[in-house]
Amino acid sequence: MLRIILVYICCVDLSSASFRLTGRFTKKMGKYLYLFKKDDTIMNRQELFEIVKNLEFDKKISIIEENGVELYLLRPSVLPKSLKNKYDVNKNFQIWVKEGEREFRPNHLRLIIDLNLRVRSNPELKNKLLLAMDNIFYGEDVEKEISLLNKEKFQHYLNPLRIIAYMALLFLIEQEYNYTGESKYDPKTLFLQGWIRESIDSPKELDNMCMSIANGQPPKAKYTCKENKKHKKYEEKRKELWYLEDQ
Repeated sequence: MLRIILVYICCVDLSSASFRLTGRFTKKMGKYLYLFKKDDTIMNRQELFEIVKNLEFDKKISIIEENGVELYLLRPSVLPKSLKNKYDVNKNFQIWVKEGEREFRPNHLRLIIDLNLRVRSNPELKNKLLLAMDNIFYGEDVEKEISLLNKEKFQHYLNPLRIIAYMALLFLIEQEYNYTGESKYDPKTLFLQGWIRESIDSPKELDNMCMSIANGQPPKAKYTCKENKKHKKYEEKRKELWYLEDQ
């Protein structure tokens, strides 16, 4: 049975690999408490979204750590001048990776490159990887989906698959929570999920794919059309991995 531990935030080392942040903030006796669970506890899109929405300013929140790689979040209290008209400071948040002494903010290309390299090194796992990333997109538990791939071997990648899966989910949440412009997609997160699918499935050369993404081009319609409520080919009921049907 999983144990749920209620602790004062000031007493917890957020970088500890022994616990993982999950659940809602709880207010009691004028102090905020965090709800932590053991590392083998699952976390899905809704749970992670709640963490993002309740981030405090300028406080690092560690999401996961594996093999010396930490994924953490930060909500800066001051926006750069270039972003003041594009983002709400109360919703804006940053995704950070710490590898040894290196700390940096990954972008979507890191996600795309990692997934593409995995499939190039082991093409037989393409459908299994696509299904896991789709299920995470649909709201299934990250730990459950990644556990199905734990025994598989990928010779080429950038970070542990668990780190990449949570990174993908955080980028999706960022797009859903922060993007306020008009989108050709409904849900608007399909733009990124379409590229995730294409990066795993497409034989297109990696450098060309990265150039397309960097230039703001959309993924091929075949990876999004039946889920996009704004597309004429939208279908309410679909098979899993429906975008592979014509192959």
